[in-house]
Amino acid sequence: MQYLIDASVYVYRAYYSMPDDMVDGEGNPINALYGYCRFLGDFMEQVNPEYVAVLFDESLSKSFRTKIYPEYKANRDPAPPELKRQFEQCRRFTRALGVMEFACPTYEADDLIGTLVKHGRSVDRPSTIVTRDKDLAQLVGKDDVFWDFAGRGKLGYERIPEVFGVWPEQIADFLALAGDAVDNIKGVPGVGKKTATVLLQRFGSLEAIYDHLDKVHEVNIRGAKTLAEKLETHKDDAMLARKLTGLACDIPIDDLEALLQRSAPDLGDINALYDEANIGTALRRQAERISDLSRD
Repeated sequence: MQYLIDASVYVYRAYYSMPDDMVDGEGNPINALYGYCRFLGDFMEQVNPEYVAVLFDESLSKSFRTKIYPEYKANRDPAPPELKRQFEQCRRFTRALGVMEFACPTYEADDLIGTLVKHGRSVDRPSTIVTRDKDLAQLVGKDDVFWDFAGRGKLGYERIPEVFGVWPEQIADFLALAGDAVDNIKGVPGVGKKTATVLLQRFGSLEAIYDHLDKVHEVNIRGAKTLAEKLETHKDDAMLARKLTGLACDIPIDDLEALLQRSAPDLGDINALYDEANIGTALRRQAERISDLSRD
Protein backbone atom coordinates (compact mmCIF):
# COMPACT_ATOMS: atom_id res chain seq x y z
CA MET A 1 0.00 0.00 0.00
CA GLN A 2 1.19 3.52 -0.79
CA TYR A 3 -0.06 6.54 1.16
CA LEU A 4 -0.64 9.84 -0.66
CA ILE A 5 -1.29 12.83 1.56
CA ASP A 6 -3.19 15.92 0.39
CA ALA A 7 -1.19 18.32 2.55
CA SER A 8 -3.06 21.59 2.01
CA VAL A 9 -6.24 20.21 3.55
CA TYR A 10 -4.43 19.58 6.82
CA VAL A 11 -2.41 22.81 6.81
CA TYR A 12 -5.59 24.86 6.37
CA ARG A 13 -7.41 22.75 8.96
CA ALA A 14 -4.67 23.47 11.48
CA TYR A 15 -4.57 27.17 10.59
CA TYR A 16 -8.27 27.63 11.26
CA SER A 17 -8.60 25.27 14.24
CA MET A 18 -5.46 25.98 16.28
CA PRO A 19 -5.24 29.19 18.39
CA ASP A 20 -3.86 32.10 16.37
CA ASP A 21 -1.93 33.37 19.40
CA MET A 22 0.57 30.53 19.00
CA VAL A 23 3.70 32.40 17.93
CA ASP A 24 7.45 31.98 17.74
CA GLY A 25 10.00 34.15 19.52
CA GLU A 26 9.61 36.90 16.92
CA GLY A 27 5.83 36.94 17.09
CA ASN A 28 5.23 34.99 13.86
CA PRO A 29 2.20 32.65 13.97
CA ILE A 30 2.99 28.94 14.13
CA ASN A 31 -0.53 27.52 14.56
CA ALA A 32 -0.68 25.93 11.10
CA LEU A 33 2.86 24.56 11.43
CA TYR A 34 2.21 23.08 14.86
CA GLY A 35 -1.08 21.47 13.82
CA TYR A 36 0.39 20.08 10.61
CA CYS A 37 3.47 18.67 12.40
CA ARG A 38 1.21 16.98 14.92
CA PHE A 39 -1.01 15.57 12.15
CA LEU A 40 1.88 14.22 10.07
CA GLY A 41 3.67 12.93 13.14
CA ASP A 42 0.52 11.13 14.34
CA PHE A 43 0.06 9.65 10.88
CA MET A 44 3.64 8.42 10.57
CA GLU A 45 3.58 6.96 14.07
CA GLN A 46 0.29 5.19 13.49
CA VAL A 47 0.96 3.86 9.98
CA ASN A 48 4.76 3.68 9.68
CA PRO A 49 4.42 3.48 5.88
CA GLU A 50 7.05 2.16 3.53
CA TYR A 51 5.69 4.13 0.56
CA VAL A 52 4.40 7.64 1.20
CA ALA A 53 4.33 11.05 -0.48
CA VAL A 54 3.01 14.42 0.63
CA LEU A 55 1.65 16.64 -2.13
CA PHE A 56 1.30 20.41 -1.87
CA ASP A 57 -0.32 23.09 -4.01
CA GLU A 58 1.64 26.01 -5.43
CA SER A 59 0.32 29.20 -7.00
CA LEU A 60 -2.47 28.53 -9.49
CA SER A 61 -1.57 31.45 -11.77
CA LYS A 62 0.04 29.04 -14.24
CA SER A 63 -2.34 26.13 -13.71
CA PHE A 64 -3.62 24.43 -16.85
CA ARG A 65 -7.14 24.89 -15.47
CA THR A 66 -6.85 28.68 -15.28
CA LYS A 67 -5.74 28.64 -18.91
CA ILE A 68 -8.94 26.77 -19.81
CA TYR A 69 -11.14 28.89 -17.54
CA PRO A 70 -9.59 32.06 -16.02
CA GLU A 71 -12.34 32.25 -13.38
CA TYR A 72 -11.30 28.89 -11.91
CA LYS A 73 -10.92 29.40 -8.13
CA ALA A 74 -11.01 33.16 -8.69
CA ASN A 75 -13.44 33.43 -5.79
CA ARG A 76 -10.75 32.42 -3.31
CA ASP A 77 -8.76 34.98 -1.39
CA PRO A 78 -5.00 34.49 -1.58
CA ALA A 79 -3.38 32.91 1.45
CA PRO A 80 -2.28 35.56 3.98
CA PRO A 81 1.48 36.12 4.33
CA GLU A 82 1.60 34.43 7.74
CA LEU A 83 0.12 31.27 6.25
CA LYS A 84 2.41 31.27 3.20
CA ARG A 85 5.36 31.38 5.57
CA GLN A 86 3.99 28.41 7.49
CA PHE A 87 3.38 26.43 4.30
CA GLU A 88 7.09 26.63 3.56
CA GLN A 89 7.86 25.52 7.10
CA CYS A 90 5.47 22.58 6.71
CA ARG A 91 7.26 21.50 3.55
CA ARG A 92 10.58 21.84 5.35
CA PHE A 93 9.31 19.66 8.21
CA THR A 94 8.05 17.03 5.78
CA ARG A 95 11.48 16.72 4.15
CA ALA A 96 13.20 16.60 7.53
CA LEU A 97 10.87 13.79 8.58
CA GLY A 98 12.24 11.70 5.71
CA VAL A 99 9.12 12.01 3.56
CA MET A 100 9.31 13.34 0.03
CA GLU A 101 7.13 16.40 -0.57
CA PHE A 102 6.27 17.63 -4.02
CA ALA A 103 4.44 20.49 -5.71
CA CYS A 104 4.13 21.81 -9.26
CA PRO A 105 3.07 25.24 -10.57
CA THR A 106 1.13 23.81 -13.52
CA TYR A 107 -0.75 21.03 -11.76
CA GLU A 108 -2.55 20.81 -8.44
CA ALA A 109 -1.85 18.36 -5.64
CA ASP A 110 -4.94 16.43 -6.78
CA ASP A 111 -3.34 15.83 -10.17
CA LEU A 112 -0.04 14.79 -8.59
CA ILE A 113 -1.91 12.33 -6.39
CA GLY A 114 -3.77 11.03 -9.45
CA THR A 115 -0.48 10.45 -11.23
CA LEU A 116 0.91 8.54 -8.25
CA VAL A 117 -2.27 6.45 -8.00
CA LYS A 118 -1.89 5.52 -11.66
CA HIS A 119 1.77 4.66 -11.11
CA GLY A 120 0.82 2.50 -8.14
CA ARG A 121 -1.58 0.51 -10.27
CA SER A 122 1.14 -0.06 -12.85
CA VAL A 123 3.20 -1.86 -10.19
CA ASP A 124 0.22 -3.56 -8.49
CA ARG A 125 0.36 -1.28 -5.46
CA PRO A 126 -2.97 0.11 -4.23
CA SER A 127 -3.25 3.59 -2.77
CA THR A 128 -4.64 5.14 0.35
CA ILE A 129 -5.48 8.79 -0.34
CA VAL A 130 -5.31 10.81 2.87
CA THR A 131 -7.62 13.79 2.43
CA ARG A 132 -10.99 15.34 3.20
CA ASP A 133 -11.51 16.57 -0.37
CA LYS A 134 -14.39 14.91 -2.26
CA ASP A 135 -12.69 15.64 -5.60
CA LEU A 136 -10.09 12.96 -4.84
CA ALA A 137 -12.75 10.29 -4.33
CA GLN A 138 -12.79 9.92 -8.14
CA LEU A 139 -9.41 8.16 -7.89
CA VAL A 140 -10.59 5.33 -5.64
CA GLY A 141 -10.50 1.92 -7.31
CA LYS A 142 -11.58 -1.45 -5.98
CA ASP A 143 -8.39 -1.89 -3.91
CA ASP A 144 -7.87 1.74 -2.90
CA VAL A 145 -8.93 3.66 0.20
CA PHE A 146 -10.13 7.23 0.79
CA TRP A 147 -8.97 8.12 4.32
CA ASP A 148 -10.34 11.18 6.07
CA PHE A 149 -7.72 11.03 8.81
CA ALA A 150 -9.15 12.21 12.17
CA GLY A 151 -12.49 12.67 10.38
CA ARG A 152 -14.98 10.17 8.97
CA GLY A 153 -12.29 7.52 8.70
CA LYS A 154 -11.55 5.10 5.88
CA LEU A 155 -13.83 4.59 2.89
CA GLY A 156 -13.34 1.81 0.37
CA TYR A 157 -14.73 1.79 -3.15
CA GLU A 158 -18.10 0.32 -2.16
CA ARG A 159 -18.72 2.98 0.49
CA ILE A 160 -18.04 6.04 -1.66
CA PRO A 161 -21.70 6.29 -2.83
CA GLU A 162 -22.90 6.25 0.80
CA VAL A 163 -20.98 9.44 1.47
CA PHE A 164 -20.81 11.24 -1.89
CA GLY A 165 -23.97 9.93 -3.58
CA VAL A 166 -22.28 8.54 -6.69
CA TRP A 167 -19.54 6.04 -7.59
CA PRO A 168 -15.91 7.20 -7.77
CA GLU A 169 -15.87 7.15 -11.57
CA GLN A 170 -18.93 9.46 -11.56
CA ILE A 171 -17.54 12.13 -9.22
CA ALA A 172 -16.08 14.34 -11.98
CA ASP A 173 -19.33 14.12 -13.98
CA PHE A 174 -21.34 14.91 -10.85
CA LEU A 175 -19.29 18.06 -10.20
CA ALA A 176 -19.57 19.08 -13.86
CA LEU A 177 -23.38 18.89 -13.64
CA ALA A 178 -23.99 20.29 -10.18
CA GLY A 179 -21.08 22.70 -10.17
CA ASP A 180 -18.55 23.23 -7.40
CA ALA A 181 -18.82 26.56 -5.61
CA VAL A 182 -15.55 25.96 -3.76
CA ASP A 183 -13.64 25.95 -7.07
CA ASN A 184 -15.93 28.50 -8.78
CA ILE A 185 -17.21 25.94 -11.30
CA LYS A 186 -20.75 26.78 -12.40
CA GLY A 187 -21.95 23.50 -13.87
CA VAL A 188 -25.45 23.46 -15.39
CA PRO A 189 -27.78 26.13 -13.96
CA GLY A 190 -30.83 24.54 -12.39
CA VAL A 191 -29.12 21.18 -11.85
CA GLY A 192 -28.34 20.72 -8.17
CA LYS A 193 -26.73 17.85 -6.30
CA LYS A 194 -29.91 15.79 -6.05
CA THR A 195 -30.72 16.12 -9.75
CA ALA A 196 -27.12 15.34 -10.76
CA THR A 197 -27.17 12.24 -8.56
CA VAL A 198 -30.45 10.97 -10.01
CA LEU A 199 -29.30 11.58 -13.58
CA LEU A 200 -26.06 9.68 -13.04
CA GLN A 201 -27.83 6.84 -11.27
CA ARG A 202 -30.11 6.51 -14.31
CA PHE A 203 -27.69 7.09 -17.18
CA GLY A 204 -24.27 6.37 -15.69
CA SER A 205 -22.18 9.21 -17.09
CA LEU A 206 -22.27 12.77 -18.39
CA GLU A 207 -21.72 11.53 -21.93
CA ALA A 208 -24.59 9.05 -21.65
CA ILE A 209 -26.91 11.74 -20.31
CA TYR A 210 -26.28 13.87 -23.38
CA ASP A 211 -26.66 10.85 -25.63
CA HIS A 212 -30.13 10.25 -24.19
CA LEU A 213 -31.60 13.72 -23.72
CA ASP A 214 -34.84 12.41 -25.20
CA LYS A 215 -35.16 10.11 -22.15
CA VAL A 216 -34.36 12.69 -19.46
CA HIS A 217 -38.02 13.68 -19.01
CA GLU A 218 -38.69 10.16 -17.70
CA VAL A 219 -36.47 10.65 -14.66
CA ASN A 220 -38.44 10.71 -11.43
CA ILE A 221 -37.47 14.13 -10.15
CA ARG A 222 -39.12 17.51 -9.87
CA GLY A 223 -38.72 19.62 -13.01
CA ALA A 224 -37.89 16.63 -15.22
CA LYS A 225 -39.98 17.98 -18.10
CA THR A 226 -37.73 21.02 -18.60
CA LEU A 227 -34.49 19.33 -17.60
CA ALA A 228 -33.46 18.22 -21.10
CA GLU A 229 -33.82 21.79 -22.36
CA LYS A 230 -31.60 23.11 -19.56
CA LEU A 231 -29.00 20.47 -20.29
CA GLU A 232 -29.03 21.19 -24.02
CA THR A 233 -28.83 24.96 -23.51
CA HIS A 234 -25.86 24.65 -21.18
CA LYS A 235 -24.05 21.76 -22.81
CA ASP A 236 -20.94 23.85 -23.44
CA ASP A 237 -20.87 24.86 -19.77
CA ALA A 238 -21.12 21.22 -18.70
CA MET A 239 -18.35 20.11 -21.03
CA LEU A 240 -16.10 22.97 -19.94
CA ALA A 241 -16.76 22.09 -16.31
CA ARG A 242 -15.89 18.46 -17.02
CA LYS A 243 -12.45 19.51 -18.24
CA LEU A 244 -11.92 21.22 -14.89
CA THR A 245 -13.31 18.55 -12.56
CA GLY A 246 -11.37 15.62 -14.01
CA LEU A 247 -7.83 14.99 -12.80
CA ALA A 248 -4.66 14.85 -14.90
CA CYS A 249 -3.08 11.50 -14.04
CA ASP A 250 -0.21 11.46 -16.52
CA ILE A 251 2.12 14.20 -15.24
CA PRO A 252 5.75 13.49 -16.14
CA ILE A 253 7.54 13.07 -12.80
CA ASP A 254 11.02 11.61 -12.59
CA ASP A 255 11.92 8.76 -10.23
CA LEU A 256 8.45 8.02 -8.89
CA GLU A 257 9.70 5.09 -6.84
CA ALA A 258 12.31 7.29 -5.20
CA LEU A 259 9.61 9.88 -4.51
CA LEU A 260 7.53 7.32 -2.65
CA GLN A 261 10.22 5.65 -0.54
CA ARG A 262 10.81 7.32 2.81
CA SER A 263 14.15 7.78 4.53
CA ALA A 264 15.16 8.21 8.15
CA PRO A 265 14.19 11.49 9.80
CA ASP A 266 16.87 14.14 10.25
CA LEU A 267 16.38 14.98 13.92
CA GLY A 268 18.89 17.80 13.67
CA ASP A 269 16.84 19.57 11.00
CA ILE A 270 13.60 18.91 12.86
CA ASN A 271 14.94 20.30 16.12
CA ALA A 272 16.40 23.32 14.33
CA LEU A 273 12.95 24.08 12.88
CA TYR A 274 11.34 23.53 16.26
CA ASP A 275 13.91 25.84 17.89
CA GLU A 276 13.07 28.58 15.40
CA ALA A 277 9.33 28.07 15.91
CA ASN A 278 9.56 27.83 19.70
CA ILE A 279 7.95 24.37 19.69
CA GLY A 280 8.37 22.34 22.86
CA THR A 281 9.19 18.79 23.82
CA ALA A 282 6.06 16.77 22.91
CA LEU A 283 6.57 16.98 19.13
CA ARG A 284 10.33 16.52 19.49
CA ARG A 285 9.76 13.25 21.37
CA GLN A 286 7.33 12.14 18.71
CA ALA A 287 9.98 12.78 16.03
CA GLU A 288 12.39 10.60 18.01
CA ARG A 289 9.84 7.78 18.16
CA ILE A 290 9.27 8.03 14.41
CA SER A 291 13.03 7.90 13.88
CA ASP A 292 13.19 4.72 15.96
CA LEU A 293 10.34 3.19 13.93
CA SER A 294 12.14 3.96 10.65
CA ARG A 295 15.05 1.80 11.78
CA ASP A 296 12.91 -1.20 12.69
